[in-house]
Amino acid sequence: MEWQPDEQGLQQVLQLLKDSQSPDTATQRAVQEKLEQLNQYPDFNNYLIFVLTSLKSEDEPTRSLSGLILKNNVKAHYQNFPPTVADFIKRECLNNIGDPSPLIRATIGILITTIASKGELQTWPELLPQLCNLLNSEDYNTCEGSFGALQKICEDSSELLDSDALNRPLNIMIPKFLQFFKHCSPKIRSHAIACVNQFIIGRAQALMDNIDTFIESLFALAGDEDCEVRKNVCRALVMLLEVRIDRLIPHMHSIIQYMLQRTQDADENVSLEACEFWLTLAEQPICKEALSGHLVQLIPILVNGMKYSEIDIILLKGDVEEDDNVPDSEQDIKPRFHKSRTVTLQHEGGEGEEGEDIDEDEDDDDDTLSDWNLRKCSAAALDVLANVFRDDLLPHLLPLLKGLLFHPDWVIKESGILVLGAIAEGCMQGMVPYLPELIPHLIQCLCDKKALVRSIACWTLSRYAHWVVSQPPDAHLKPLMTELLKRILDGNKRVQEAACSAFATLEEEACTELVPYLSFILDTLVFAFGKYQHKNLLILYDAIGTLADSVGHHLNQPEYIQKLMPPLIQKWNELKDEDKDLFPLLECLSSVATALQSGFLPYCEPVYQRCVTLVQKTLAQAMMYSQQPDQYEAPDKDFMIVALDLLSGLAEGLGGHVDQLVARSNIMTLLFQCMQVQCDSMPEVRQSSFALLGDLTKACFPHVKPCIAEFMPILGTNLNPEFISVCNNATWAIGEICMQMGVEMQPYVALVLPHLVEIINRPNTPKTLLENTAITIGRLGYVCPQEVAPMLQQFIRPWCTSLRNIRDNEEKDSAFRGICVMIGVNPGGVVQDFIFFCDAVASWVSPKDDLRDMFYKILHGFKDQVGEENWQQFSEQFPPILKERLSACYGV
Repeated sequence: MEWQPDEQGLQQVLQLLKDSQSPDTATQRAVQEKLEQLNQYPDFNNYLIFVLTSLKSEDEPTRSLSGLILKNNVKAHYQNFPPTVADFIKRECLNNIGDPSPLIRATIGILITTIASKGELQTWPELLPQLCNLLNSEDYNTCEGSFGALQKICEDSSELLDSDALNRPLNIMIPKFLQFFKHCSPKIRSHAIACVNQFIIGRAQALMDNIDTFIESLFALAGDEDCEVRKNVCRALVMLLEVRIDRLIPHMHSIIQYMLQRTQDADENVSLEACEFWLTLAEQPICKEALSGHLVQLIPILVNGMKYSEIDIILLKGDVEEDDNVPDSEQDIKPRFHKSRTVTLQHEGGEGEEGEDIDEDEDDDDDTLSDWNLRKCSAAALDVLANVFRDDLLPHLLPLLKGLLFHPDWVIKESGILVLGAIAEGCMQGMVPYLPELIPHLIQCLCDKKALVRSIACWTLSRYAHWVVSQPPDAHLKPLMTELLKRILDGNKRVQEAACSAFATLEEEACTELVPYLSFILDTLVFAFGKYQHKNLLILYDAIGTLADSVGHHLNQPEYIQKLMPPLIQKWNELKDEDKDLFPLLECLSSVATALQSGFLPYCEPVYQRCVTLVQKTLAQAMMYSQQPDQYEAPDKDFMIVALDLLSGLAEGLGGHVDQLVARSNIMTLLFQCMQVQCDSMPEVRQSSFALLGDLTKACFPHVKPCIAEFMPILGTNLNPEFISVCNNATWAIGEICMQMGVEMQPYVALVLPHLVEIINRPNTPKTLLENTAITIGRLGYVCPQEVAPMLQQFIRPWCTSLRNIRDNEEKDSAFRGICVMIGVNPGGVVQDFIFFCDAVASWVSPKDDLRDMFYKILHGFKDQVGEENWQQFSEQFPPILKERLSACYGV
């Protein structure tokens, strides 16, 4: 007997569906309660499917809503549905997939794929065969509904469909889908391509077996009049470029011609999909060869796509010039993520490795339209192509650029400035001759009457900051800085934001070149404090922090401190402990404290106390949450992480002065708790704890020493390279502790050394971690040579190779002393890899005299041991440059 609804029950369900469409929050709450009540009845879900599939008297939105509520129930409780209910729902779905209403068909399709993804593809064996059969129906609605459902299943379960678990249904499905590429209805053609497209990236075998048919069928659809079909064809070709470029190469010329047309398609969804083709092609080794003949057509098309569309200009309020008195709406402010502290070493030729995560994307200029669009995609494509073709791009670009940059229409001029910024990285060499006249023109554009021109000029100038700084300061740096500082005080918020970001980039490039202008810079940044709305304040903190990082101790002048600190501290006092705006402010203060060093002393007490309080509060809340998760909310651990990092900044900046503060607080106890925060949740807490432990060890070891016996086992457990940054900071802290403990490290060697040796020998370990591991092994050997030297042979080779590129510094010095002492204890351990030791010694530019003597003794000892003749043979293997250095510095 088929299930039938009870009239009274049906009325209740319909009333619920009506109420749930009401905007009133009280009604909404009542609906939620009622839903939970009705979910106690097993056949409530039968009523929902009945309304969706059979109750044709109701309006479509109500029926569809009934299906969506059912979908949520399936998601939450499907495993508790009685088999009769589950079967009834499945049957009704398949029987009604051809409903005349597109909305109802789509809702049934969503319901089917939700059931399928609850593991039911295995236990609903008739689903796929039945849907595939229904594709043959003469009735358009049935065919379209089935295809809609199949497309959703292909999207949600593509991996499962291509596995043995289901007996490889794709062997039947893919050839079937390919037949429908020729269907007379564009909607069906579009579904068919979309279904097959789900299997390209995963290289499903059934698709690979039919790849030529697929590609031919795509080519046959090249001229399709339906834009959805054209979009799916473009998407397929872009993915095939990544996965089966071998099958496209024979046709590459005509594919490129096709994509050039489609990138100019009147439908923006098609042109955007086609524009992705150039981005993907740029990553392929054949790019240069395939595209060089087409640049003459492609470049103007990409440049043309970089103009703002009319809709963009409306959305960006392009005609509003002054809005800096309008408060920000809170949802415009993206959440900020704090990047925890990672300890890195300085390298030869420049900064630490970590500093290189520059934003790749072109959208610093208009990120409120954070959705990807043709402008951004064209700019990104031009950027990557500039990196592939370098200066060969310029003959196609320069003639266009001139017309754009000086164009009377601001929209076109703006796009020209974006073009100039996009090619900055790839075509820098070739652009240099033009920069002396272009940079002044761009600086002039900073005063343009259109805000969107001023903001893009900020971004583009920041892309050329490196060149600006390489010229005499009066030439461009001074005028650029003067104008950028005015833009920081612009009347338009978008320009303020672009100027602040650009200024931060300029600060990083110019570093101490800015020192003569500090007074002027600080006046502007402090003035902006009073002027900025919420969102830009957060960017201003970053500009101030970067300034402190860039000029360092030069900031430690009474007049500068007088300007900068009062507004920062005022903000600090205004913000409550639970305000997320503390994050960027704490990061900023951390940089300022490190730069000011003793100059920060008058402000350190309240800042230090508050950080300790933040850590304490978060730990207490985490404790309550872990004991009673239903009563308490999980704490936001970011507060604790940022506070720990600022404490690190204070310890590093104030050095010994931090002693008093540590003595009067329970920070060591809190640190002990932070170091044990559960491994699975928030490794960043441990990462920042170990950084702070290392900084406190350097600044005030007497307070750390009593805790060492408790801390060392925790540090040992965290030498787990699964969490790279945690492991890195723990390793570094152990090295700092060695230098303070000296011979008292002995009891702990066995806890940490085996882990360190394992890490240094692991393949694919990131450079930073290798370097810190090598330093710490060296330091451990320096203080406990008898314990560490026996293992010399197990680490000497990777030890030498990982430290050869590090600049001369204290850490490298102590590590090499350790190696020398260990070689003294166990000379045999280095014999097989002696050439690596020679190379590492030669990497020193100017070792201290006593360290140079140690090197001299070891090199000459080895030479004397093997005898002149063997040494000659041995040193024949040296690269010429190594030979010269050893001979010049050590006479061997």
